[in-house]
Amino acid sequence: MQKLNFPYYSFRLKNSENNTQIFDEFRKKFVALKPEEWVRQNCLKYLIYEKKYPKTLISVEKNFVVNGLKKRYDIVILNPKGTIYCVIECKAPSVKITQKTFDQIAKYNRTLNAKYLMVTNGLNHYHCKINENGYTFLDTLPKYSKNQ
Repeated sequence: MQKLNFPYYSFRLKNSENNTQIFDEFRKKFVALKPEEWVRQNCLKYLIYEKKYPKTLISVEKNFVVNGLKKRYDIVILNPKGTIYCVIECKAPSVKITQKTFDQIAKYNRTLNAKYLMVTNGLNHYHCKINENGYTFLDTLPKYSKNQ
């Protein structure tokens, strides 16, 4: 798979019926290794190993409802109280991150009410903190803190 703008991590891979699969520690199963999944799995390792978020506070690919429509988020980080702290949208490396991408995650966040948002295609990462006037861009997500 393509080299991404994350540190190097090791993964469990297997080939099945001419299809490479990667083991997802959160869903506890092998899933098809597509470009977006490669970004998601690298981002998850980054959150655990670099940002020190406990696995127990990370949720992957869950359904929720926005304006009566079923949607699915890529990654959500909860705070220790169980409310949503950060929503992360992962795109394939070939997908350019545009205002439309931010509009998508902002629309999700009207329902999810996270304090932070992250959008990544594995090559470029954008982080922001939600405030009264919209959002403020940050260089990176904060490291895990029990007081978040």
